[in-house]
Amino acid sequence: MASSLEREIHEQPDVLRRLVVGQMPAVRRVVDRLRKKPPRFLVIAARGTSDNAAVYAKYAFTVYNRVPVVLAAPSIITLYDSPPDMSESLVIGISQSGRGLDVCAVVEAGRKQGAQTLAITNDGVSALADAADDVILLEAGEEKSVAATKTYTTELTAIAMLTACWTGSGEMLSELDALPGWMDEALGQEPASQAIAGSLADQQQMLVVGRGYNFATSLEIALKLKELAYVLAHPYSAADVRHGPIAIVEKGFPVLVIAPTGKTLADLAALASELLAREASVAVITNDDALRARCPLAARLPAAVSEWLSPIVAVIPGQLVAFHLAKLKGFDVDHPRGLRKVTITV
Repeated sequence: MASSLEREIHEQPDVLRRLVVGQMPAVRRVVDRLRKKPPRFLVIAARGTSDNAAVYAKYAFTVYNRVPVVLAAPSIITLYDSPPDMSESLVIGISQSGRGLDVCAVVEAGRKQGAQTLAITNDGVSALADAADDVILLEAGEEKSVAATKTYTTELTAIAMLTACWTGSGEMLSELDALPGWMDEALGQEPASQAIAGSLADQQQMLVVGRGYNFATSLEIALKLKELAYVLAHPYSAADVRHGPIAIVEKGFPVLVIAPTGKTLADLAALASELLAREASVAVITNDDALRARCPLAARLPAAVSEWLSPIVAVIPGQLVAFHLAKLKGFDVDHPRGLRKVTITV
């Protein structure tokens, strides 16, 4: 019988279809508010997987909406009792459960200061939803597996919806409609993900590398490899790998590179060449044919996927790598050791 994790990975295209249709009115209401009172900057509070989604938001909102984004350090409020001035900002709390006390505290502090506040959550009656002026629901349904998959991609999609509506770009909005089909294509690459997992069967550590929008993807895939397969996966931006971490790469050392076409491809392809020259075991997630030809271990992304939406698609082969590696090692993919579905931090 299929595990909850496997089912939830494969549910993602249908979940995204439901989200884009069901929550577009809520997203437009938020954008109407933002246009009436444009924030000077954004503050985003999140933990764990949701914090990786916040990294994606930093790129999307800054590139397309030209609004500076600050990723909150909740302990500044909860432990040090020194809330910064967020009065002219939009404060966004991202939490799948909506129960994170520290994330709620940031949103509540912003609201008390007169900031606009928004919750992105899978639970519309949660503490986070209650704390915020507006709510975008993830529409993911219950996520039974401890490891987040469909709630992560819906968080990214909610952010992408907000970005696209805020810019008013018809092209970006139409690309959102193409997302489920691109995700279906990525799921079709499961044999390639299994092959990458097989190459990692005896490895205890590795690098996971992306850049730009897909720095978030490297963070999220590395997290999945840690929590499901217990591999010490180190996530980096390609720009930072050369600042020290490349020193640990030697013959046979595994590196997973997320390199969709776009602004970051040339740098990631150059880094892959450097790693191959060191005789590293390089696997890639890409839609660039030349890079795939140089790396026998490769999961192919849809050719048409736009760079700004590629993290929503590129994470899927990584989820499948972590899933199959955990299965190969005989681990319980639905109940990783030492973890719970909801983690409360203050």
